[in-house]
Amino acid sequence: MDTLAAQANSPWNFLGHAVFSVSSKPIESLENNAPVVLLVHGFGASTDHWRYNIPVLAKKHEVHAIDLLGFGRSAKPSELDYGGELWKEQVVAYVRERIRKPTVIVGNSLGGYAALAAGAALESDSAGVVLLNAAGYFSDEKFASKPEDFASKLRQNIGKGLSRDLLVKWFFYPLLQRVIFENLRRPNVIRNTLKQVYIDPKNVDDYLIESIRRPSLDPGAFQVFRKVFQARGLKGKPIDELFNDLQAPLLLLWGDSDPWLRNAKAKQEKFRTFAKQASLDVKEVLLKAGHCPHDEVPDLVNQEMLAWLSN
Repeated sequence: MDTLAAQANSPWNFLGHAVFSVSSKPIESLENNAPVVLLVHGFGASTDHWRYNIPVLAKKHEVHAIDLLGFGRSAKPSELDYGGELWKEQVVAYVRERIRKPTVIVGNSLGGYAALAAGAALESDSAGVVLLNAAGYFSDEKFASKPEDFASKLRQNIGKGLSRDLLVKWFFYPLLQRVIFENLRRPNVIRNTLKQVYIDPKNVDDYLIESIRRPSLDPGAFQVFRKVFQARGLKGKPIDELFNDLQAPLLLLWGDSDPWLRNAKAKQEKFRTFAKQASLDVKEVLLKAGHCPHDEVPDLVNQEMLAWLSN
């Protein structure tokens, strides 16, 4: 199968920290109205997760993919307040400073929330938003009461039965986090976790596993894990408010058998309902896949995105 057919971009910093990105352009000249596409990965992933999408999308569009701060080959500073607001601002800055054209932002999981928030903030500079099993919460939900992202699930399970005294807070809890972190980055654990996330595991290969394991070896990776692990939700606007702010078309692509999101069917219905209430130009497609349909069924995702982009 194709590998990531993209070139690393020249260095770019956000808030003084190095951000890694790649891009690819069609060999033939683009039509004037063809929007640029920016791909934003999910938790623990990177630009490598778009390995099967960039080569196909770049036949018709200029395509960029970015590593969010704390992930992939981007910097992992311990002092940042990791969450939806930081990653939204990073994506907005990248579009305005590096792309400088109307851009369709595509995001999976945690990256889906960042894509939606950035698309809303960019206003007329947003050409559209594509959400692939996006994370996030709605204003009628208790903030972070039912964790849906990977870090929140781990935090909730570990927190059960632990007291809040200083010994736990300052010694045992950080030690336990370190043990969990070391275990999670073992190749066999990564493989088994991905097999729970993908319905069809054929693309859970060595390339994918190494693309997740390698960044976990970087200096600062554990501190980022701790901060995301301890964070209470994505720290940004609820999805329904972002829908009201969004001025661009919306494409919802769902891996319809997502085992990762809590109450996935109910979540899909809420996305559908609030998008219509916001009077968005929205299209929704259900795919037979898990939490990462762009890597599990890339041919179907590419087909749907190209058809939507052409319109």
